[in-house]
Amino acid sequence: MFNKKMSIAALMALPIFSFAQQQDTIPLSSILEEVQVSGVNAGEKTPVSYTNVTEEEIEKNNLGQDLPYLISLTPSVVSSSDAGAGIGYTYMTIRGSDASRINVTVNGIPLNDSESQGVWWVNMPDFTSSVSNIQIQRGVGTSTNGGSAFGASVNLQTNGLNSEKYLTLNNSVGSFNSLKNNIEFGTGLLNGKWSFDGRLSRISSDGYIDRSSSELQSFYFSGGYYAENSSLKAIVFSGHERTGQAWYGVPKSYLDSNRTFNPYNYEDEVDDYGQTHYQLHYNKQFNTNTFLNFATHYTKGGGFYEQYIGDDHNSILYNGDYIFGQNELSYYGLEDVIVDGDTTSVSNLVRRKWLDNHFKGVTFSFNHSTDKANFILGGAGNTYIGHHFGKVINTEIHGDLDHEYYRNKATKNDQNIYLKVDYALTTKLNTYIDLQTRFIDYTFEGYDANGNIADQTVNLKFFNPKYGLFYSLSDNSSLYASYSEGKREPNRNDYVESSPNSRPKPETLFNTEIGYKFNSKNIIIGVNLYNMDYKNQLVNTGEINDVGASVHSNIDESYRRGLEIETTLNLTEKLSWSGNITLSENKIISHKEFIETWDYPVVYPIEGYEMEVIGYDTLFSKEYENTDISFSPNIIAKSQLNYTIGDLQTSFITKHIGSQYIDNTCSDKRMLDAYTVNNLLLSYNLKFKNVKQAKITLSVNNLFNDEYANRAWIYRFVSEGWDPRGETSPYNNADSDGYNMIGYFPQATRNYMLGITLGL
Repeated sequence: MFNKKMSIAALMALPIFSFAQQQDTIPLSSILEEVQVSGVNAGEKTPVSYTNVTEEEIEKNNLGQDLPYLISLTPSVVSSSDAGAGIGYTYMTIRGSDASRINVTVNGIPLNDSESQGVWWVNMPDFTSSVSNIQIQRGVGTSTNGGSAFGASVNLQTNGLNSEKYLTLNNSVGSFNSLKNNIEFGTGLLNGKWSFDGRLSRISSDGYIDRSSSELQSFYFSGGYYAENSSLKAIVFSGHERTGQAWYGVPKSYLDSNRTFNPYNYEDEVDDYGQTHYQLHYNKQFNTNTFLNFATHYTKGGGFYEQYIGDDHNSILYNGDYIFGQNELSYYGLEDVIVDGDTTSVSNLVRRKWLDNHFKGVTFSFNHSTDKANFILGGAGNTYIGHHFGKVINTEIHGDLDHEYYRNKATKNDQNIYLKVDYALTTKLNTYIDLQTRFIDYTFEGYDANGNIADQTVNLKFFNPKYGLFYSLSDNSSLYASYSEGKREPNRNDYVESSPNSRPKPETLFNTEIGYKFNSKNIIIGVNLYNMDYKNQLVNTGEINDVGASVHSNIDESYRRGLEIETTLNLTEKLSWSGNITLSENKIISHKEFIETWDYPVVYPIEGYEMEVIGYDTLFSKEYENTDISFSPNIIAKSQLNYTIGDLQTSFITKHIGSQYIDNTCSDKRMLDAYTVNNLLLSYNLKFKNVKQAKITLSVNNLFNDEYANRAWIYRFVSEGWDPRGETSPYNNADSDGYNMIGYFPQATRNYMLGITLGL
């Protein structure tokens, strides 16, 4: 169905493209950007820490990997991949904060999932081919639409008005049978008022990890009308993914001998999901100092995760009691079956967990400037509706089925309004005030105070103030300082897996940034000190749930503090170097860790632990003080050396990521080792008659073939009565204070991508 959509769209676009025989002059109103992001982006004198990634930088290494890899050279970013090579499920952290704490917008419209609060780049394959600018704000940043930023904001701006017609073909091939095909086209400006652009993309890869293949398709289309002082632009983009699941990782004992191991050997253990986004933007320029942007949007998503439960496949995971009754027919509301006179109550089966969701709303920003001040009044009102349901599609006894065994609905209303004022106190000193109020109403099905499943409602109101100063030392150097507060609600899993008595608390971040910038023709330097104090931070415990999502727990007091340095040196006309380093300390003041026991009956006492009965569960707890926050390396460093020889551009890239703890106990037995990885990027411009652009790009990743893992999960438990190692799963390990299960995510050894670009 998706491929048919793409084919029809391409056929519709070709006549439009061929009609554009002659381009018109861009109207004077082009100074009004057709898709305004000024409401959420930081300006030149905004006192926050940010990095702009230009279209040229995006294109430089855009051979098929997802956005977390394309921005991985920016400060404090760490990227990773389930499949190991940057295609499929990819992730990133910024200053140690994961994707659920990074606010992402497209043209000012929220992209984060309203419930999980994450961004799944696998649903948007090759989207960066339609992006002209990326701004990454670290820390709370400026007020934006959607959830509060607890580590960073990433604002994506799609391609703007192109006055000339174009047709560009991009094709890449690489390791693990990776393949990317892309066609981009545009009409240029028609009759001085109209412009149409489009893109069709397909990406596939077997993945580095066994059975982690990806089949991805996407499209992007836009059409704009440009009057003298206004513009109207419609945008639709869509993505569909079918990926083999690899979210369980590799056992520690397999890392040296079988590092591409995947425990899921059921052929259709896949994630299959599609999402289509519709945006309509209206921009009005009243005069040279005043303009308005209004946008409305709608997103439709739907898909499933298919999972085998039983002993014929995935046997390492689903054996014996580890299935925990999930192969029992009664678990799914199915009756026992009598076969040859015997009653059967269990069966191997295949189930699908579905999500059908809708996201709609409006955003706006009103900008007005005077000689000394710039004012922005903006906000958004959005509604999310998510239908969660599961189906058993086959059992060994019944054969094929279409049996629904659960269904629930969640609704989330999210409104915010903000006012930003940038005022010039003197010719050198600017003050910045940014005030935002956000309202959240969330209705979902979860546990009530008595432990029964019932509809639950959460109503929250947040006030997020931000203040700052910007001082121009000279024409090319400046200082800035800011203080910001951000407040954020827990995500869906945090809510539905708790009751009103145990419900996690909203988080608060108090963020201070102090920085210095120097910018000349040959030298660019940026230095930034940050302090991020958290109240009730929902930190990653290191555990994952049954669909690979991180589990969080409230921590009363914690902080992230660090120094970020960015440098670019143009050494000669042909030679340049850029690099950045983040040195940080990421600490939890004190907290209590809970772990389960595998003993029945419970064995107690256990040295070093206190036993606690919470509800129906018997848990063991231990107090910790001054421990490092999980997945928060104390050093992140990147380097890029560029050299040009005629039409050949070369880049030697180095990334170093310090060691990271897998949980919050600061144990060396539960730690990811530091790693350094080097890449080589070669690009050669070819020249042909009647061809606007011809380029060959070769990317060699992990040049020196290093073996490393940069992400993991852990589940800790105690077992005094028996030793679980080797009896049920290779994931079980002995620990200094009990046992654990750990899954590592090895990244690909040496691999390459070769790309060819032709522009007509």
